[in-house]
Amino acid sequence: MATDIRIYPSFTEVRENVTSTGNTLTVALPQEAWSGVIGGSLDLEGLAFNSALQKLEANWLTSLEGKTVYLKHDDGKVEPVTLVRAKDLLVKDASGKYFSVQYSQLQFDVLPPANPLSPSQTLVFNLPKAGSGILSYLTRSVTWQPRYTLKASDAGAQMSALADIRNGSDLPYDVKNTELYAGDVNVQGGGYPMPVAAPAPMMMRSEAADYGAAPKIQSGGELRGLYKYTLSQAFTLPANSVVTLPFLTPKLTNFERYVGLETYFNTGTQEGTLNRYYRFTADDRLPAGPVTVREDGRIVGQTNIDDTRKGGKVQFTLGDDPDVQYTRTVQTVNQVKDSKGNVTKSTYKVTYAFESSKTRAVRAEIKETVGGRKVFIDNAQPVQNQGIANLKVDIPANGKVSQSFTVVVDNS
Repeated sequence: MATDIRIYPSFTEVRENVTSTGNTLTVALPQEAWSGVIGGSLDLEGLAFNSALQKLEANWLTSLEGKTVYLKHDDGKVEPVTLVRAKDLLVKDASGKYFSVQYSQLQFDVLPPANPLSPSQTLVFNLPKAGSGILSYLTRSVTWQPRYTLKASDAGAQMSALADIRNGSDLPYDVKNTELYAGDVNVQGGGYPMPVAAPAPMMMRSEAADYGAAPKIQSGGELRGLYKYTLSQAFTLPANSVVTLPFLTPKLTNFERYVGLETYFNTGTQEGTLNRYYRFTADDRLPAGPVTVREDGRIVGQTNIDDTRKGGKVQFTLGDDPDVQYTRTVQTVNQVKDSKGNVTKSTYKVTYAFESSKTRAVRAEIKETVGGRKVFIDNAQPVQNQGIANLKVDIPANGKVSQSFTVVVDNS
């Protein structure tokens, strides 16, 4: 079906031009188009109407009930039979016997449609006058998502992205104009329920198609917190398919690899391994999606990134690094108590000892969140309720190093 589509990460708006020369507009869409429709999303833009009726119509095969069709047997012989009931493919032979068959056994005098067993939805609009408009609805059957590849080496890092446009329905789309939207858009799934047809017998077919030249994705600018991309030309989105197109090749700056830990303050001793972190900024807006990281051509991990503004910092971890271990100890330096003996103010010395078995130096970063009514960290100004202690340490190759910071928690 030829249409315009606006694809969001979790749904799509389908838009079709419609025209009526009288006071009634009738639109018939196959059941495949309605299976993923979000209830209550149907709309007719630019054309006023007095009322609308949605009705589930019978499939094409129903129109042949009571008529002659042809049954092909396993031995190749063909006999005329009468189609009695299309719902369960009940036929009657010349001797008057009734039995059910499979659709693949039937032959016809006329050309059947592409989906002869599928019913359709008919929409009938009562109009005050003739005119043209746009029929639109929302469906969850078509979505899109970018996916990224980060290629890193000692020479630096490069990033590329592909866009996967997914059609999870049995309906192919011949798309005239396509817009992709990145960002957080929530839609409601309520409204009136769609009529549901009885399951049709399974039918298998094989086909090959030439989908033409691939369109290119172009930036379309910002729209109230969303970012729009457009496709340069019309294309075909086959049923039950994923069309993948080149998307972005952002330039990266401030690329860093390091090992680190994000934790919360406590007075106990702990030890373990640090995590592998990556950090960079990009000169383009990055929609949320999965990222695969390759080091010298080898995959070292996968994760997801959130929507990131142009020039925003991207930071993620790929799991632990067994080559870099740490031991964290806490010494209570001083405590102040009130008249009832309750501790109101405490001073702690937190020490991190690192040990690396890597053959090259590595940067370690620690982020420790400290809670309290008033928090002092080293010589920094006090903060209310919550403070952040940050350590940055360069660990030499096959070396050891330690570093400390002071925490004062004042709950008086």
